[in-house]
Amino acid sequence: MSIEKVDVLVIGAGPAGTVAASIVNKAGFKVKIVEKQKFPRFVIGESLLPRCMEALTEAGFVDALKEKGFQEKSGAKFVKDGKICDYFFADQFTPGWNWTWQVPRAEFDKTLADTVEKMGVPISYETAVTGITFNGSDSVTTVEDINGNKTEIAARFIIDGSGYGRVIPRLFNLDRPSNLAPRKALFAHTVDLKRSMVDEPNRITIVVHKPGVWIWVIPFSNGVTSVGFVGDPEFFSSYEGNNEQVLREIISTQPYLAERLKDVEFVFDPRILESWSTTTNQFHGEGFVLTGNVTEFLDPIFSSGVTLATVSSQTAANLVIRQLNGESVDWEQEYTKHMLQGVNTFRSYVMAWYEGTLDTIFFAKKQNNEVKKMICSVLAGYVWDKQNPFVRNHEVALKKLARTIELEILADEEI
Repeated sequence: MSIEKVDVLVIGAGPAGTVAASIVNKAGFKVKIVEKQKFPRFVIGESLLPRCMEALTEAGFVDALKEKGFQEKSGAKFVKDGKICDYFFADQFTPGWNWTWQVPRAEFDKTLADTVEKMGVPISYETAVTGITFNGSDSVTTVEDINGNKTEIAARFIIDGSGYGRVIPRLFNLDRPSNLAPRKALFAHTVDLKRSMVDEPNRITIVVHKPGVWIWVIPFSNGVTSVGFVGDPEFFSSYEGNNEQVLREIISTQPYLAERLKDVEFVFDPRILESWSTTTNQFHGEGFVLTGNVTEFLDPIFSSGVTLATVSSQTAANLVIRQLNGESVDWEQEYTKHMLQGVNTFRSYVMAWYEGTLDTIFFAKKQNNEVKKMICSVLAGYVWDKQNPFVRNHEVALKKLARTIELEILADEEI
């Protein structure tokens, strides 16, 4: 069996893998990517957040992405029973990017992968990792291509950005259940001929359909719009028929979308994604680090997936560079605790969303503009800014704010 030697082996050619590979490659190290699938391939997670733009910039991808003409995104709109709450990234509390993109992920991910190859990083597609042996920080990874050819890759370090594939956690039994309830999504891409150009398509729209059930509406620059319903699996079981029949029936019951999407053409047959939340026992080990969805995937509600993927890879790549250069790295402090700050902040907001706490805040008649800016920063992905009280005190800040609003409503009713 042939053996190839590299400094860093990256598993996965999605955003997590390509961001890490580019940054390490630019530091002068030999990098290789192995990817189980063939690109382009469909994947969900189509609405980005401004914070990920910093990682994409450091990786050198922004110019290539601009050339694709993806739909720019400047904020998020929340809708419930005719009430609207807008968040514009330009108004956020934390200094940073005030826009990002909404993207068909197949094209977006392929653009990143093609760009990193042009930078000199080879990608072996349709190549699966079948085993890894560690000897201290050094490793030998066995891979097998689609034709059954096996190769060994010796590396000084492994960055696992394999997403839902979760290569290292699966090989070494590191997975553990998430504390978030299992949920289901039914979604499709639509030919959106009735799209309003007044207040769209430069933002994602989140519609509260009923308690615990919400809808994403993500317009792309090519005239296609991604639409998905998310909720408890039992919600969907009350409908009969195939995926298309169920999705059309649910759309017809939602006033905000019923006319716009009546008899709409689906680009592909509606699909189902469920039980996605998962986590792991550890984010790093001797000779490897986990990035993106391999560490933890929460929920699609705040579009945190690509941001956590790119920021974790940006952070991990720079730590790997330091370690390969002989520096001492405190992986627990500088990586795990740092990433958990962001993950746990998003987790608090996800839980507050499904508990109804954010309904109270988003649709309150009286809005405190300074507080709204702080929450906007979280929605923009700046979940590591501890100068923001709604990041620093994420576990209690939202509940206190919602309680204050509820007391104000009661006081107004008594007058």
